[in-house]
Amino acid sequence: MDVTSPCPAASRSPAASREQLIELLRARRVVALTGAGCSTESGIPDYRGPLPDGRPRPERRPLFYRDFVGSAAARQRYWARAVIGWRAVASAQPNPAHRALAALEERGALAGVITQNVDGLHRAAGSRRVVELHGALASVRCLECGATSARAALQERLLARNPGWLEQAPALAPDGDADLDGERVAGFAVEDCACGGPLKPDVVLFGENVPAQVVAAAWNLFDEGQALLVIGSSLQVFSGYRFVRRAAERGIPVAIVNQGPTRGDGEATVKIEARAGELLPLLAERLC
Repeated sequence: MDVTSPCPAASRSPAASREQLIELLRARRVVALTGAGCSTESGIPDYRGPLPDGRPRPERRPLFYRDFVGSAAARQRYWARAVIGWRAVASAQPNPAHRALAALEERGALAGVITQNVDGLHRAAGSRRVVELHGALASVRCLECGATSARAALQERLLARNPGWLEQAPALAPDGDADLDGERVAGFAVEDCACGGPLKPDVVLFGENVPAQVVAAAWNLFDEGQALLVIGSSLQVFSGYRFVRRAAERGIPVAIVNQGPTRGDGEATVKIEARAGELLPLLAERLC
């Protein structure tokens, strides 16, 4: 099979698929596209993967930009839950997948990482060239004056206004969120910017456009690649899937490492069902 043609079926043995992946990426300049599955082994939940006990993850409605901007109640609900969820993000450490990608970049096999994640773990692992498509939770932005500030500083202010809030013990959710019932949320006090404007996490919410300069940086990095390696993403969000489509249009081989089906399986040259933290260190060892 030509290495640039899509993979028709997942009928190969895992060992054979891994060898094909290594041969596909060897001697090619690789660009990585990562999703939430790259960070689940750091303790950060994803949207579509199974729960730690193997049960399917329940469907949840994500926060939409129009709701956050247009509703003080939506902002109160977000920050009440995010104060609890932030602990998981702030304490998370890079896992072997993040470190393997940093090693591949250090040794010249990887041009850089385009990530859909907002947890900052690629940079924490030592990756230097990272395009954060959806922003970063470590920063907040004022919707009025546009000023940015550290999320950690806002956390302290929110806890000062809401003593005992961390004693809540809800289930953690993706992107620094947590499940919290409406009765508890109603008593939460929100902090605004010094100018009086509402604060928003400096991330791209559902229904919000990725900033043009970020898209341009992602395409510039993509253009340096001779192969696209997708890690831990179902590619359901178009902001990530478009890179797979462009690669297929250009005849650039696409390799996908994910647990479960993805939107891009039909365009994949190689698809492997595996945990990122188990497979990427092997790649770093064999490609460097």
